[in-house]
Amino acid sequence: MTRTSVSVVVVSRARPDALTRCISGLAQVQYQPFEIIVVADPSGIEAVEKLDCAESLKLVPFDTPNISAARNAGIDVAAGDIVAFIDDDAVPEPTWLHYLIAPFEQSDVAATGGFVIGRNGISFQWKSRMINALGHTTPIEIPQDHATVLHPPKGSAVKTEGTNMAVRRDVLAALGGFDPAYHFYLDETDLNMRLAQAGHATALCPRALVHHGFAASTRRRKDRVPADLFDIGASWAVFARKIIPETERRAHWAEIVRHERKRLLSHMVAGALEPRQVRHLMRRLQSGHKEGGKRDVGTGKLTSHASDAFRAFPVVSRSSSYILATPLTVTKKRKQALDRVKNGEIVTLIVLSRSSMYHHVRFTESGVWEQTGGQFGRATRSSKRLRWVRREVRFKDEIDRVVTIRGFGDAKLPL
Repeated sequence: MTRTSVSVVVVSRARPDALTRCISGLAQVQYQPFEIIVVADPSGIEAVEKLDCAESLKLVPFDTPNISAARNAGIDVAAGDIVAFIDDDAVPEPTWLHYLIAPFEQSDVAATGGFVIGRNGISFQWKSRMINALGHTTPIEIPQDHATVLHPPKGSAVKTEGTNMAVRRDVLAALGGFDPAYHFYLDETDLNMRLAQAGHATALCPRALVHHGFAASTRRRKDRVPADLFDIGASWAVFARKIIPETERRAHWAEIVRHERKRLLSHMVAGALEPRQVRHLMRRLQSGHKEGGKRDVGTGKLTSHASDAFRAFPVVSRSSSYILATPLTVTKKRKQALDRVKNGEIVTLIVLSRSSMYHHVRFTESGVWEQTGGQFGRATRSSKRLRWVRREVRFKDEIDRVVTIRGFGDAKLPL
């Protein structure tokens, strides 16, 4: 059966290490045909050019700090029927595209969004949400074992995350892609609103999973503490001008200011910010809002057809396996895991200590999915903080938890 062709766009700026890790993760994705488009600054281009798969990538040099314009540059060369987006500080599960693209078999689905896992590699950062006309999001409950197609009510939209979403290319072209007035923040929210206004359906896909690490940038520190609020203020000004009724804008902005001040004060109380830094960040927020009120708004200009031919990434059909380890055996087991990855496998290494430590999952630089934690520790926020269980039982529980998305033994990964 011929499957829908997909172009995956990765925008990167000043994070070459994160970008190469993202590409390593994409190389394990079990879906075909898809192509990878990297839109990056010189440091990112230089980094990916050193990868073994460099010739299989479409590289788009882009050195302007504007994520919307960068994504549009990626869409211009995207030759797939569907364009998927992932951030450079994120890594997809091997089954990501399989679940993210499946709903497009329905002709009324124009966009899809997956769930996003946070820094511990297990708990969810974002799941299913709706957006109202003020840009506020509200969680919604949907089934967790299959995609749900949603037709939002008037004035609302289905929220997708820029680090885990896909849109039909012809729809993107018709809508003008992303609005370059959003240099950062609210860019995909604006697109969500325009998709809804055009009457398009969006599907949310709980099993289309991406791990998002929140790498440091000029706008936030590695610990997620804000480093600059200028672009957030500017983007809210743009969003208000485009979406929010004029009579409600002043009250809406006052609410945003209160929210951001409260967020900064919580960081100050935690010792992550000084009072003078809070004052400076709030001034930057206001300056950004003033500047955003002057920006030209609209949409980008996209070509109706790709400027470059489809460049299928060489997908390798991979088996998926797991390795169990303890702190005493982890060095030996890590070497085994690395050998298996080099042999073309998708490998999950589970390391259990005899403790109650919380669990963490990360995709290592060597391409191994490594989970570490205590035999009695909590793996998810909903599980007990302390659980007395035999090591063999705990190993099995953790394997069962990820078998659907990573596949082991008879649970083959889709290709």
